[in-house]
Amino acid sequence: MNLPNKLTLFRIFLIPILVILFMLDFPNKYIFSCVVFVIASITDALDGHIARKYNLITDFGKFMDPLADKLLVLSILICMIQVNLVAPWMVIIIVSRELTVSILRAIAAADGKVIAAGGSGKLKTISQMVSIIVILIGKQYENNLLLFGGNCLLIVAVVLTLYSGWEYLYKNKELFMKSK
Repeated sequence: MNLPNKLTLFRIFLIPILVILFMLDFPNKYIFSCVVFVIASITDALDGHIARKYNLITDFGKFMDPLADKLLVLSILICMIQVNLVAPWMVIIIVSRELTVSILRAIAAADGKVIAAGGSGKLKTISQMVSIIVILIGKQYENNLLLFGGNCLLIVAVVLTLYSGWEYLYKNKELFMKSK
């Protein structure tokens, strides 16, 4: 259990804390939720950087790091639907892509192959995280310009989500072409 993997597990540990903070009713809940989300997002950047720099890349990290990102982003987006901060259709597209890629990874794993996160997947995750941060800050300060901008960024994230999902499927189409 190396440091990058511990950071990934820490990110997963922060998810229920984030959800609880978001769902409770207290002043400044959106900024506190945003701070926890930012901390969790920073661990995403740190674990990957440390793993690559010190050659600490593991199969556990290749599988759990993207899963932790999915859990983090999807958890807060689902919470944000409940208070009308994001459109459900955007979250449905994001959830659909994440489930599809997770199933693809499971199929690959059954064949002994690990599909690591690619460039478009990383860009998708960053765009989702930035849009969430902007929306949370906008909601905390009731700033309609930030809320609008955050939702525009989320639309860009949805487009990147669709593209990266297509790219994963295209690059790994041989997994679907096999006959058993």
